[in-house]
Formats: sequence, C-alpha cells, structure tokens
Amino acid sequence: AKGPIWGMSALFALDSFGSGLALQSVVSLWLYRRFLLNPDTLGSVFMVTNMLAAFSALLSGSIAARIGPLRTMVFTHLPANLLLLAFPFAPNLSVALCLLFARFLLAQMDVPARMAFTMAVVPKEARAEAATMTGIAKSAGNALGPQVAGALLQNHLVRAPFVLAACLKIVYDTSLYIAFRK
Repeated sequence: AKGPIWGMSALFALDSFGSGLALQSVVSLWLYRRFLLNPDTLGSVFMVTNMLAAFSALLSGSIAARIGPLRTMVFTHLPANLLLLAFPFAPNLSVALCLLFARFLLAQMDVPARMAFTMAVVPKEARAEAATMTGIAKSAGNALGPQVAGALLQNHLVRAPFVLAACLKIVYDTSLYIAFRK
C-alpha cells in the first residue's frame, strides 16, 4: 500500500505546487495590471469563479459514476489546465474572463474524484495513512508555489507563473493517468 501512497503523494504535491503558482492573488494582480480591473470587479470575478468551482464539484460525482474517478480527475483537469495555459495570453478582458470561468467550471471536478480514487486504491487499513500523506504532500506543494510565483513576478515574468503552473499540472495529469490507469 505504501507504493501507491507515495506515488500519489508525489503527484499530488506537484499538482498543488502548480496551484500555488496561480493563486487568486496572482490572478488578481495579473487582471489588475493587464486590464486595470478595480477591486470591486475583481471581487465579483472571484465570486463567480468560486461559485463555478462549487458547481463543478457537485457535477463530479455523477461524472465519476459514469466514467470512473481517475478519468474524471484527468479528463476534466487536463482541459482546465490548458485553459490556464491560454489565460495569460488572452487578447482582451472578455476572453480572459471566459478562459478563467471555463477553467473554474472544470478545475475542481477532480477534488471529490481524487478523494474517492485515493481511498479506492489503498486497502481499508491504510486509508487514514493515505489521507494523511496525500494531504501533507498537497499542503507542502502548495506552500512553495507563492514563493516561486513572487520571484517570477518580481523579475517581470508576468505570464510565467501561469505557464509554469499549467505545464506542471499537465505533467501531473498525464503522469497520474499513465501510472494508475490499470
């Protein structure tokens, strides 16, 4: 049981590191710098993104029941990360918001499916350890992202946090699918 736990933990840490690169604060800064969005508008944008993320989590269970938790994780998360990759290259605010909203509609479908998948691949007696290890790995990975994003932004590489985040998360998606598809 330790093999799958360690493998999943490493992949989940990679995904969370990518998430830490593209936090709401980084998205807010980019939208402000690129399109001069005021704080009131930014608040509304993130209200919508969080509502879309909540809605997507609700859809996750029915999708996972049809295609399985692993496919739900990868087949929704991968397109979300392609949208993240496109986001900093949006030519105008309307396109940027459409990309952001579409991403959030898909990006969180993997969360419930990931929990179910993790519990399904380990024996019952190892589930608490699996939840602990994967949770710690996700927290550690996420903690590093803002530091790296800050360094990239400090060096005027304003698109880099999004590009790096998306690429790492795409590596996570493909690696997860290859490692656990059987």
